[in-house]
Amino acid sequence: MKLYNIKSKSSAISYAGVLEKVEILSSTLRWAAQLERPEIEKLLGQCNSLRDEVMQLSHKERFIQASSARANKKNASEAERRQALVDRSFVFEGVFGANPKLLESLEVAEKAAPTDLPVLIEGESGTGKELMAKVIHANGSRADGPYISVNCGAIPDSLLESELFGHKKGAFTGATGDRRGKFESAHGGTIFLDELGELPLPSQVKLLRVLQSNEIQRVGSDELIEVDARVVAATNRNLRQLSAQGAFREDLFYRLSVIQVTLPPLRERRDEIQLLNEFFCDEAAERLHRAPIRMSARLLRFLERYDYPGNIRELRNIIYRLSCLAADTADLEHLPDDLRPVAGAAAPAGATGAAAIAGASLAERKKAASDQAERDFLESGLRETGGKVAELARRIDMNRSHLQTLLKKHAIRSRDFRAGAKT
Repeated sequence: MKLYNIKSKSSAISYAGVLEKVEILSSTLRWAAQLERPEIEKLLGQCNSLRDEVMQLSHKERFIQASSARANKKNASEAERRQALVDRSFVFEGVFGANPKLLESLEVAEKAAPTDLPVLIEGESGTGKELMAKVIHANGSRADGPYISVNCGAIPDSLLESELFGHKKGAFTGATGDRRGKFESAHGGTIFLDELGELPLPSQVKLLRVLQSNEIQRVGSDELIEVDARVVAATNRNLRQLSAQGAFREDLFYRLSVIQVTLPPLRERRDEIQLLNEFFCDEAAERLHRAPIRMSARLLRFLERYDYPGNIRELRNIIYRLSCLAADTADLEHLPDDLRPVAGAAAPAGATGAAAIAGASLAERKKAASDQAERDFLESGLRETGGKVAELARRIDMNRSHLQTLLKKHAIRSRDFRAGAKT
C-alpha cells in the first residue's frame, strides 16, 4: 500500500496542499482491505502532520488579520477596534471597555501571540496580567502545549532554583528523588513568570542563561537538558528603574521585554466597571447558588466612582462580599467598614467623588431621589410586561436602545422579571 511521505513537506503551506493530503488519506482508508499496525501508525503520523499544518495556516491568517487591523486602526473608533477584537475571538470574554490604552495593549498582544517572542506584561496588581498571559498562550502556536504559571515572589529564595529547573536525588536535604522543574514541565508550551521583579539577582543570572541557550541544569546535576518554552513574564514594578538602581539585571530586562504590554489600572477604565459588575454578579450568583443581587442607586454610584487601588481583583472581591451578605438588594451598609461612606464625613481614601453619598448637598439628594424614582419606574414597567424590553419601550414611547442604557445604568436585568410577571 502506498502512503505519501510526510517528511517531504513543501516550504510554503497552502490550503490546496492540505486538501490534497486529506484526499490521499481518505483514498487510502477507503480502498484498504486491512491495515497492519505499522501502516496505522504511519497514518496517525500523517494525521498529526496535517493537523499541525492546519494550525500553522490558522495562526498565519490570525497574524495577517491582526496586521491588517493594526494598519487600519487609525481610521477606526475605539468601539470599532473593541468589536474587532471580539469578532476575531482574540479574547475569552467581551468584558472589557474601549479605553485607548487597553485597546493598544490588546492589539499588541494579538500581534505577538502567534510568535514565540518573549512578552513582558506590566501593570498594577489586580489589572489582569495573568489573564492576558493566558490569552496570549491560547492564541499562539503553542495553545495545545502546557501552560505553567510560576509566582516568583511566593517561592523562598533557597527553593526557587529547584522549582524552576528541578533537582537530582540527594542534591540537598529533602531531595528524595529526581524532580522536574517548571521549565521542563512547560516544554512545548508557555511558562508564565509572575512577579518577575521579586526574582533575586542570582536566579536572574540563571534565568538569563536559559533564555540565551534554551538549556537548563537541574540542581545537583551537570547534565544539560534542552527546553523549548515560550516565556511570558509579568510585573507590577518598574523594571527599567530597578535596572538603573542595580536591583534587576539590565540584560535580562532587555531579553524579556522584546514585546511589552502595559495594562492600565481600573480607575482609568471606568467604562468597564459596569460591565465587570454585571459579570461578577452572575459569576458570584452561580458559585453561591443564589439569584444575582440587585444594587441600590447610591451603591452603584459609589462603585462607579471608587478608585479601586486593588483594581479588578478588588472589584471582584467587593461583588462577592455583597452577593454573600445582601439578601435581595445590596446597599452601602454591605460594604467593608473601611470603604463605607459616612454621612457628613469625607469619603475614604480612593473614593474620590463619592463623598457624602448618604447625606450631603441638596442637589445630591435630589439626584439620588430622581435615580430611585427612575429605577422604581423601570422595575414596575418590567413587572407589568413580563420582562419584555421591547414591549416596555413601546408602552412608554422610548427608543429601545435608550431604554437598554437606562437598564444598564441601574443594573436591572430584564430576565429577572420574566418568571413572576403580572398579567
